[in-house]
Amino acid sequence: MAPFLKWVGGKRQLLPVLRRFYPDFSGRYFEPFVGSGAVFFDLLGRGALHGHQAMLSDANADLIGCYRRVGDSVDEVIAELDRLAAAHAAGGRDHYLGVRDTRFNPLRAAWRAGGADVARYPSELAAMLIYLNRTGYNGLFRVNASGEYNVPPGRYDKPKIVDRALLAAVSAALSALDVRVQQAPFDRLLDEARAGDFAYFDPPYAPVSRTANFRGYTGRGFSDDDQRRLQQVLIELSRRDVHVLLSNSTA
Repeated sequence: MAPFLKWVGGKRQLLPVLRRFYPDFSGRYFEPFVGSGAVFFDLLGRGALHGHQAMLSDANADLIGCYRRVGDSVDEVIAELDRLAAAHAAGGRDHYLGVRDTRFNPLRAAWRAGGADVARYPSELAAMLIYLNRTGYNGLFRVNASGEYNVPPGRYDKPKIVDRALLAAVSAALSALDVRVQQAPFDRLLDEARAGDFAYFDPPYAPVSRTANFRGYTGRGFSDDDQRRLQQVLIELSRRDVHVLLSNSTA
């Protein structure tokens, strides 16, 4: 198992380090900054989630909407991805910009105007998000002050836009009865987690310099106050005997 999205700060390269800290746990698994889900898919592939419920969440509504559609409408997503991949092979950068500016952003604006319900995230929008993610700059998700996705094209000769086998495997995992995917703030865990559960936190990193400080995964950003709130959440969960693992920056 592997992530189907690229994501800034994704932990796929750090899995050999993180595995040293996976606990033996008896309850449920929570990942409240799911992003690309590298740790979730690693645990799943290693059989560590067998017999455990998994609760995946994120504040990014587009991300959760995309996960939902891959889980329940993967054939529709793949069909649209096939069309996007064929057009990208012919149009490259120009096609990327056309999809971003004349299709993705207008459809996304209409969805947001209708309430931004992740349960109603269109399959077409999910496919375009995967396409833009696979062909845009560095797996970045970024929106401007007007809420428009504005990531520039990446420089890839032959990007792998459609991976049917992976998408089918991910769909089967996400549609399982013991996996729940929801849009939620990270502190929702205070209402849900209990002793014996395991929660992995991978927030936008605290900035280590004035230039290395990208935190705009949701449009709202992740402030210093959010970092302090996160610290208190982890302390409280640990006090309740919840296993917690955190990735963050260090000076």
